[in-house]
Amino acid sequence: MVTMNKYIKAAILVLAIIAASFLAYWLQPEATKTAGLHPPQSNFEALTRRTGYEKPCMDGKPEWRKQQVIDGVEIAESKACNPDNPYDIAASVKGINNVSMHTLMQTHMAQDALIKSDDLDGDGDPDIIRIKLEVIELNGSTPDNDKVFPSYDIAPGIRPGMWVFAPKSRGMSVIGYGSTKAHRMLRGPSPVIRVEQGDKIYITLENTHYLPHTIHLHGADHPWRTQGGTDNDGVPITGAMPVFPGETRTYEFQPRQPGTMFYHCHVQTDKHLKMGLNSMFVVEENRPNNWVQTFNIGAGHVRHSSVAIKASYDQEYDLVYQAIDKNLASTIQQSNDPRVIAQLMNRDYNITESNENYFLLNGHSFPYTLRESLIVVEPDQNIKIRMVNAQSSNMAIHFHGHKATITDYDGVEQAKGAQITRDVYDMAPAQRLDIHLQTKNDGLHSYGEGIWLFHDHAEKGITTDGITPGGNVSALVYTSLLDEDSMPKVRPEAISNVFDKNYYSGNKPIWGMGEFAPYLGDVRVYGGNYAQLVGFGLVLGLIISLFFRLIRTFKKGAAK
Repeated sequence: MVTMNKYIKAAILVLAIIAASFLAYWLQPEATKTAGLHPPQSNFEALTRRTGYEKPCMDGKPEWRKQQVIDGVEIAESKACNPDNPYDIAASVKGINNVSMHTLMQTHMAQDALIKSDDLDGDGDPDIIRIKLEVIELNGSTPDNDKVFPSYDIAPGIRPGMWVFAPKSRGMSVIGYGSTKAHRMLRGPSPVIRVEQGDKIYITLENTHYLPHTIHLHGADHPWRTQGGTDNDGVPITGAMPVFPGETRTYEFQPRQPGTMFYHCHVQTDKHLKMGLNSMFVVEENRPNNWVQTFNIGAGHVRHSSVAIKASYDQEYDLVYQAIDKNLASTIQQSNDPRVIAQLMNRDYNITESNENYFLLNGHSFPYTLRESLIVVEPDQNIKIRMVNAQSSNMAIHFHGHKATITDYDGVEQAKGAQITRDVYDMAPAQRLDIHLQTKNDGLHSYGEGIWLFHDHAEKGITTDGITPGGNVSALVYTSLLDEDSMPKVRPEAISNVFDKNYYSGNKPIWGMGEFAPYLGDVRVYGGNYAQLVGFGLVLGLIISLFFRLIRTFKKGAAK
């Protein structure tokens, strides 16, 4: 009878435990609640949080936008929010040896960064051009703290590791004591370099970096060796050893054909080119009194064009397209030991498994492209645009509202009958295009005044690590549609939302502002039903109590 009672009690306890388990499952509280027939409210606190917000036009220098003359150099007006430093432009046109000390002190260039001399053909401009470049690391690791140094944001809160060629500089690499932010000349992309057809060019690479590098003049007319027998092609496989840290090498050439070329490092090209060591190299037609702007640092607008360009065009722009693989870029942020970086980059990193995450136009991604890489036009203008694809992937650049004509491929002018007018421009990696864009409102070349986007129609190109809008998006804007800060006159919420690092970190909804935010914003985190939570705890306690009661029942039966 005692044994029978033990099994009856055990059965009752097991059934009770099972029933309580079903009850506990039913009462189990949810950490979050998804939208259904009875959705939770929108999370307005998260929608209105603006901790990462920044003003669309920041650090602008309105005085730099003006048309002006510095040391005899005529500098065209710029409508950009963040225009290039006009003193850099004057020094790039005249050469450091031909500008005043006042002008030099407004730049960060070293006194031997650019030397122009000797009018060999007697046409009123210098014909011997000596250029000195160094390799600068941006957003790399530092032994001083866990921040990147010097810091350079390609978009709000986005700081991938980068390398750039830069004119030889002087002074600090940052904007001031106590700051980690790189000064204006140290930035992406590497500068566009302009020279004149027939000039004698000497480009010296002073390698102040911790890894070896070279300069390869892709498409530019240059001998394989200099007259002195020095390697002149910058390719270690077929020439001399690369330029190791602390060494220098001078590349000599005298280009015979004008056109838009390319230059880049040819050491471990699959890595070094992708890290940013590349840009355009432009050879201008030989014309009298042709003082060209040797360095175009940054924003793309050529504010002192050559004589030949001025004769045919109202404005000129350089568009350098690049892409960054964040896995490759992160290698220089994991250590400051060059041995570790060399292993991570050259042995552990596999380009066949890589991906491009950040897409840049002139060193920045949207929305920063609206601060400086706008193409600002007026009706009935002729615009010269040079483009290079420095990415590893193909591009399809599309201009809204305009159809422009391709005049040159890879530095070779096409016959009039072969020039194609279109609104999408295919570019393979390393390819260059020159296009002639007209703003004549005839329904073909232009549809009229407006704010017209231009962007890569290979859709990855308009993202920043998968977040859109981002990437290389910019705009062709008519002057009548610029505001007082030289930003496009769009709905405030159209761009204010993206000038926020929370947006590109994925912590802010795409439609987080405006009247539809309650319907398309984030769902509020569900705090739970307290009665349900208490009930769940009580039932869970009951299950544990019944389980121990069951064990005791068997122990008592065994003792008897």
